[in-house]
Amino acid sequence: MHIPDGFIPLWQCAIYYVILIVALYFSIKWARKNLDEKAIPLMAVLAAGIFAIMSMNMPIPFGTSGHMVGGALVAIVFCAPEAAVIIFTIVLLVQGLFFGDGGITVLGANVLNMGIIGGTVGLFTFKALRKPIGKYPSIAVAAWLAIFLAAEAVAVEMWLAGTFPLGAGLFFMGLYHAFIGIIEAVLTVVVIIVLERVRPDLLAWNKNKNFAEPKTESSEVNAK
Repeated sequence: MHIPDGFIPLWQCAIYYVILIVALYFSIKWARKNLDEKAIPLMAVLAAGIFAIMSMNMPIPFGTSGHMVGGALVAIVFCAPEAAVIIFTIVLLVQGLFFGDGGITVLGANVLNMGIIGGTVGLFTFKALRKPIGKYPSIAVAAWLAIFLAAEAVAVEMWLAGTFPLGAGLFFMGLYHAFIGIIEAVLTVVVIIVLERVRPDLLAWNKNKNFAEPKTESSEVNAK
């Protein structure tokens, strides 16, 4: 999913950088208000894990790659897509500078796809589906949809850049990431289950009244 340098014209790269700068502005404001001594180490651990899973690339026709991302995981854990923006900016910058994975001129586009789109789609899908279908199924759907739509966004951007045809790009990126998304969905659910059992205090929804567990009849009886 990493777009390399030279695949997008510089004037288009500039547009993606503007989006990134605006997103970083609001993300840093969120971080100053919400990150504490517990959240910062968790963010560092998630960044390291995301760095690792994104290093396992699968070549995709027309010059890009497929891999797990983790945007939904970060956004759900922190209940904020801003956290995904910060983590992916740092991770993608390091990968582009030192590992040749992705590029610097296309940093804005890569963060847009994996951090902004992935995080936003993941969190709001989770919020929308949590009550109708349950917490863990909604997390799985959110993780799958986040990586799938991020991959399709790459195809659209590469088509706008004139790098490869839209139909083939949507097909191959969608096909590969539809399967990769299943692994990502399982991994996301497993990580959150582990956090719930070991360190529930690190999950932002336990501090957010908007994410309170819906009351059941049994819980209401016990409360009485």
